[in-house]
Amino acid sequence: MVIDPATTKYMIKATIKADGVIEKSDVVGAIFGQTEGLLGSELDLRELQRSARVGRIEVELESKGGKSTGTITLPTSLDKVETVILAAAFESIDRVGPCKADIVAEKVEDVRVARRKKVIERAKILLNKVLEEGKVEGASIADNVRQAVQVEEIINYGPDHCPAGPNIDKSDAIIIVEGRRDVLNLLKYGIKNVIAVGGTNVPSTVNELTKERITTAFVDGDRGGELILRELLQTADIDFVARAPQTREVEEIPQKLVMKSLKNKIPAEQYAEMYDIKIGKETKGKMVVSAQNNRQKSKDSEHPKGVKEYKKPVVSNEQKNYFSILDDVSGSLKAVLLDKNDKEIKKIPVRELTDELKKSKNINTVVFDGIITQRLLDIANNKDIKEIVGMKLGNVVKKPKSVSVLTRKDMP
Repeated sequence: MVIDPATTKYMIKATIKADGVIEKSDVVGAIFGQTEGLLGSELDLRELQRSARVGRIEVELESKGGKSTGTITLPTSLDKVETVILAAAFESIDRVGPCKADIVAEKVEDVRVARRKKVIERAKILLNKVLEEGKVEGASIADNVRQAVQVEEIINYGPDHCPAGPNIDKSDAIIIVEGRRDVLNLLKYGIKNVIAVGGTNVPSTVNELTKERITTAFVDGDRGGELILRELLQTADIDFVARAPQTREVEEIPQKLVMKSLKNKIPAEQYAEMYDIKIGKETKGKMVVSAQNNRQKSKDSEHPKGVKEYKKPVVSNEQKNYFSILDDVSGSLKAVLLDKNDKEIKKIPVRELTDELKKSKNINTVVFDGIITQRLLDIANNKDIKEIVGMKLGNVVKKPKSVSVLTRKDMP
């Protein structure tokens, strides 16, 4: 009789070595014959099999070089003590057929523990599979819904049918990007006041919008983005410049980088001064200064009558402190506002500097990581600010007498 697998508790596992070629039947016969009467009637192997308390003896053999080796397994439903006694009895066998043999009981395995381990391992695999499928399905549903909403939201705006978000005609501020996919990516993150130019030729629809709205140009961080930005700065009325991280594209960057890039936007005039881009004309009553393409001409304009031999100004102890602050903010695109006692009022991003100066009072000195422009000097003059300290002097046509100007090159 074969033991029911459902009632199996333990598995005896043994190894056998024989000094000759033997068969499976020889091993089984030796086990039954040499254990008979050894353990008494209660653990007689034949009786145990008849009562289905042990199962079939399984033998796997391999013969090589005139010798045989193999494994023996025997399932039982006996208790633990009875099973180990039976396993030990296997080791009393010293001959199999005509050959001298050696049997070693390697282990008595608790089948339920082994099954439990298998169940746990399999359950882990299945759970991971379910979780992965759930993620994919969930992501797929979210993406499908999001894409459907994006397609519904995107519009063709104006006579040039520019791809745009639904709020392009309602918002006081707009964001200009390159193409349709850029618009879709920004719509994904809830930015709906966006419009695409579709290439380096800026449509008249976009140009007209920039005359009436606060405009941010948001372009790729590659050469193509730079070319589009140059075109925009020369033909449209751009207020701020934002760029994707270097080599990245607006259409593929995640929400965190989109928001970070827009947060770090800088005034268009400052961007143009930094990269010697000639920017265009007046709109919205703003003063816009054209940066010179010729670097030498720009350099000469920093000093009266284009004098080439430059003499550093005498720097006071207070001004030396300003240069220390300038070093601290270098590379951070930050501005530090000081009162007449040189006490810090606040530190702000450079992109907010002009707006902050217009509405603030009691500012005596501005130290910032940027280029000193004509517009900044005019605001300083109107707000009675005495000192501007920056990295470099831009293309300044008229320097107010009431405002002292220092740049990095003036450092002692």
